[in-house]
Amino acid sequence: MAYITGIVLFALAILISVSLHEFGHMLTAKGFGMKVTRYFVGFGPTLWSFHKGETEYGLKGIPLGGFVKIVGMTPLEEDEKELNEADKKRVFWRKPLWQRTVVLAAGSVTHFIIGFIALWILVAFVGVTQNPAYAEAVSESQANAQVAVSPCVVSTDTEAATGDCPDGQIEGPAYAAGIQDGDAIKAVDGTAVDGWESLVATVSELTPGEPVAVTVESGGTEKTVEVTPYPAAVETEDGETETVARLGVVGYVDPAIAPAIAVGPIDGIGETASVTGDMFKETFIALGQLPSKIAPLWDAIMGGERSADSPVSVVGASRLGGEMVQYDQWAMFFMLLVVLNYFIGIFNLLPLLPMDGGHIAIAWYEKARSWVAARRGRPDPGRVDYLKLMPLTYAVIVLLGGFMLLTITADIVNPITIFN
Repeated sequence: MAYITGIVLFALAILISVSLHEFGHMLTAKGFGMKVTRYFVGFGPTLWSFHKGETEYGLKGIPLGGFVKIVGMTPLEEDEKELNEADKKRVFWRKPLWQRTVVLAAGSVTHFIIGFIALWILVAFVGVTQNPAYAEAVSESQANAQVAVSPCVVSTDTEAATGDCPDGQIEGPAYAAGIQDGDAIKAVDGTAVDGWESLVATVSELTPGEPVAVTVESGGTEKTVEVTPYPAAVETEDGETETVARLGVVGYVDPAIAPAIAVGPIDGIGETASVTGDMFKETFIALGQLPSKIAPLWDAIMGGERSADSPVSVVGASRLGGEMVQYDQWAMFFMLLVVLNYFIGIFNLLPLLPMDGGHIAIAWYEKARSWVAARRGRPDPGRVDYLKLMPLTYAVIVLLGGFMLLTITADIVNPITIFN
């Protein structure tokens, strides 16, 4: 139940973010005196609406976003014949360039504000930073074969019982056997283990489904438990996928070594700005790497291993949010929302139609073209013909739609999971 609740909450949070994106456009447009006729949450058939002043507000049947109608956003949307003389002065394109830029950028700025506030709350009152000894602690725990157990794992055995785990997952064998976070595995099936690499190599030689004796050091004492490895799909060095045995453990780092430190509301502002800068940098890197992610996504759909850093759709992000709520990882839940808001905000400013960044680029191009024409003593060439840009716009829509369909499919048939 907690998993479903988490999915619903995350999907709702995304819908609210996108609705606030459109609200940012509307608020700034109204502030500059532009004529705004509609503001709706969702698409498709209207479920409910009301008029306040000149604007219709409402809710539509498909909750996949929202929209705002500002008269004169593009020549394709404008019909000045239906406007009175006062309203003709209020159409979008007649307003100063800086005002149009503010309105167009307001959606992305809204995402940045949402992300910054959520991140500030985490940094100031919850904590997201790590101790500098983190890397050293990781190395030491791997050398001792200390493990953290996964309550749920992704198995290639689709008929295995799932228990309380999400669909497509089973209870982790090590977790079921009573192995705890921080325990050190000393031997598997009679073979001594002296480190993390040794553990992985030894377990890989086991037969999935056949119980084995695992010797564990826990709290200074050794004990032997019976663990039944599960079959997991892993990617080999040559890019192929093979099925091997796994216990459902990962490398362990003591939380005391890498604590999450809340820095307080004042210091949190500077820390949040620093983390935001790092996130923006990583987002630009991720955008540059998107084309290289297409082939691995297709391989994942065809049964290959799904990389943890592969792109996810709203479906995948919501599933991750569901897992985070299921295992009471609320800080991770809100951090994922921060990352998503920053990504959407930056992506929406790319200078391509139909994104807001494309409209901003056209507005500045029109201004530059008019300035050059005036300097040369030539007539103002006027507004850009959007009809000539429609083939490029449709091409971008098709590419983005195809990529979205690819990620949604991967998130359904081979989803990324937190606990594996």
